[in-house]
Amino acid sequence: MNKSTLALAVAVGVLAQQAGAAGFIEDSKATLGLRNFYINTDNRDGTGPNKNEEWGQGFDLRFTSGYTQGTVQFGVDAIALYGLRLDSSPAKSGNSGGTASGGTIFPSDGNKAVNDFASLGLTGKVKVSQTELKVGTLLPNNPVIKYNDGRLLPQTFQGGQITSNEIKDLTLTAGQVERAKGRNSSNNEGLSIAGANAGSNYPKGEFSNKFYYAGADYKITKDLTASYYFGELKNFYNQNFLGLVHNWAIGPGVLKSDLRYYRSRDDGRNGDTAGYYTTGYYGDKVTKGKVDNDLYSYLALYSVEGHTFGAGYQYTKGDSDFPWLNQGDGSSNSTITDMQIQKFARAGERTWQVRYGYDFAKVGVPGLTANAVYLRGNNIDTSLGSKTEWERDLTVAYVIPEGPLKNLGFAWKNAMWRTDLANTRSQDENRLIVSYSIPLL
Repeated sequence: MNKSTLALAVAVGVLAQQAGAAGFIEDSKATLGLRNFYINTDNRDGTGPNKNEEWGQGFDLRFTSGYTQGTVQFGVDAIALYGLRLDSSPAKSGNSGGTASGGTIFPSDGNKAVNDFASLGLTGKVKVSQTELKVGTLLPNNPVIKYNDGRLLPQTFQGGQITSNEIKDLTLTAGQVERAKGRNSSNNEGLSIAGANAGSNYPKGEFSNKFYYAGADYKITKDLTASYYFGELKNFYNQNFLGLVHNWAIGPGVLKSDLRYYRSRDDGRNGDTAGYYTTGYYGDKVTKGKVDNDLYSYLALYSVEGHTFGAGYQYTKGDSDFPWLNQGDGSSNSTITDMQIQKFARAGERTWQVRYGYDFAKVGVPGLTANAVYLRGNNIDTSLGSKTEWERDLTVAYVIPEGPLKNLGFAWKNAMWRTDLANTRSQDENRLIVSYSIPLL
């Protein structure tokens, strides 16, 4: 039995003796989330299948308990996930060759999508004053580790995390993650990065079972927050993050400034063992090596009368691409360029972006929003010289704000990505999502 499972068993055992205590039941919440998800990806150039297309129904049941009373308080959370295939085929799944563990949405049985898949996650929690420990299934979201929720069901992690708010305006976070469950999987897998993960052909590639992270968010003033985080994936990389977020009232609106810096370097075997190398450009046509990346970015967003105007710039420096936890089956990071299709964080890449969003509540249609973003990256270091890429994303969403169908949501996400990178296919992609959240407790 690993440490996470043992700690969770102890917490649940203590909880069983105190479940009737006031607070545990009264403060509990349960919600059933329904997500009907359709995706269509059109691969524009090159050879192989031109279109990946899948459709499914997802069920996301979450239970969050209150806490027992006393100086040391106990609770338990649960997340139950179930995905049902509505349409797929070997040609449409994104895994027509059957070499990967999953396709665009569903796990694969050979080159076919499974009929359905499910998983259950439990999290024991302990609270003392303003400090909380969670052990079990986690959905972390901070500058050095971020779960992905871009498909039918969310990605989850296994491990432990402690969060403390004992000091006013200061939030301290620390954790250790051992495994990840992909968004198209019901199995926990090891942790890896691009270049070493063998492109989702788990268990091929190289993996680790230790990712450590710690950080602090300090609210200097009501409008200025500073952050520092550290993350380390054993035998792959370590990463330092510094961030500043400032809100400034200018005229009738507010200008939000978001400044970020990442310093990423090799750790352990990534420094000298080829199987652990990541992607990048190291000169003389060498495209894999140790982690060596600095990433700087700035994003400005000005919001006024329902409008949000944005512009940003990101610059990467070093031999490697920017590293993040990536098992090869869908992942997210906290850069300002993590878009619907691409991440824009390759070695040497310099990316500018513009954004616009509008909330139609200002013209009497609450719940309706529209957003657009355009990014262009150039100076990508490759063995064939400097290359470029660009992406344009459009999103229109509507959530019914009141009445018997309150919380029923509709969204259309359209993305177009073009590149002159060698042996890389440009893409168009559409996602149609119908979602509904039902409070049960």
